[in-house]
Amino acid sequence: MALESSPEHPQPLRAVTHAVKGWIDRLNAIWVEGQLIEINRRSASKTIFLTMRDKIANVSVSVTVSPTTLDSAGPLTEGATVVARLKPSYYETSGRLSFYCDAIKPVGEGQLLARLEQTKRMLQAEGLFNPALKKRLPFLPRAVGLITGANSAAERDVLENARRRWPAVRIETRHTLVQGPQACEQVIAALRQLDADPAIEVIVIARGGGSLEDLLPFSDEGLIRAVHSCRTPVVSAIGHETDNPILDLVADFRASTPTDAAKHVVPDVAEEADRVRQSVARVRQAMINIVRTQQDRLDAIRSRPVLLEPTASFGLRYEQLEGLRHRADRALDARIRHEQSTVEHTLARVRAMSPKATLERGYSILVDGEGHAVASVDDVDEDDDLLAHLADGQLVLAVRERRPGQ
Repeated sequence: MALESSPEHPQPLRAVTHAVKGWIDRLNAIWVEGQLIEINRRSASKTIFLTMRDKIANVSVSVTVSPTTLDSAGPLTEGATVVARLKPSYYETSGRLSFYCDAIKPVGEGQLLARLEQTKRMLQAEGLFNPALKKRLPFLPRAVGLITGANSAAERDVLENARRRWPAVRIETRHTLVQGPQACEQVIAALRQLDADPAIEVIVIARGGGSLEDLLPFSDEGLIRAVHSCRTPVVSAIGHETDNPILDLVADFRASTPTDAAKHVVPDVAEEADRVRQSVARVRQAMINIVRTQQDRLDAIRSRPVLLEPTASFGLRYEQLEGLRHRADRALDARIRHEQSTVEHTLARVRAMSPKATLERGYSILVDGEGHAVASVDDVDEDDDLLAHLADGQLVLAVRERRPGQ
């Protein structure tokens, strides 16, 4: 119902907003197609805020959806194309128009992206993308396995760049379909055949760019599991740098292009020769520096006085030795003289106390027959035999008479 109004009789704003809400609430929900350009999940809110945009016209709207409704559509990412059932809603207090979504699902490329995202999450949960499982590429492989389309630009890029870098490289090529329903099966068969060859040390899976649908075989779960079980390192070289099939995540090395794969699989002979020359030059310079340093040290040692004139110190030491010897001789002579003097004085004292000196002055020592000294006339009797000790001998005497002293 139209509201009547005039400058003299205006309608209250609340009446207008209420009427607008009533008109919008009578609108039915409608299915629309658009592109998700923003997904805003707020941790403290039970509502998810989306921004949808028309794929042709520059028109975008805000949409609210519950987590349950959004998750039921599978993993959706920004940029996906979806169809959603929207019901317009008008808030009287703010005068804001928004849309509530009670059903949503991906379509077209968005549906493919959602399916691929679901497969990727499942394989990641199983640990197939664990970086610790990645195998290192050999420095110079004996043979390189190549899986690609026949007469494709990717094959030409790999072969030409690999042989330009290392002319002697051996490349075993297996031609397969690289798109369509049979592509995945053929790639898996070629992969297993090359992996079983002990001479093949690295395998390259290469293909040029293409649409999402064209690259689907390289996101197939069967191929991903086959690459994961390979004993040989696998290089993924699918499309351009912006293309990201699931094969890139499970491969041991992801090359941005087939040309980039050739650069990483085989070394450049010119670069390696230059590195060898640089290494030889560095080793030679290092040896020269070592010899020069040791020669400087040897020259410094040889310049020392003791090495310039080794016998120079002998004269000084000889003079010191002669001085010490003279001092020792003087000390020894002084010691001998001192000891000799001591002996002479001791000998003189002994001689002074010795009876022999007394005997030499004419005295004698009398002893009786038992060897006892006779010190008194009372010690002997007449006719006793006595022995007289003289300075130069002994006399045997007989007592004829005793004469006591006065």
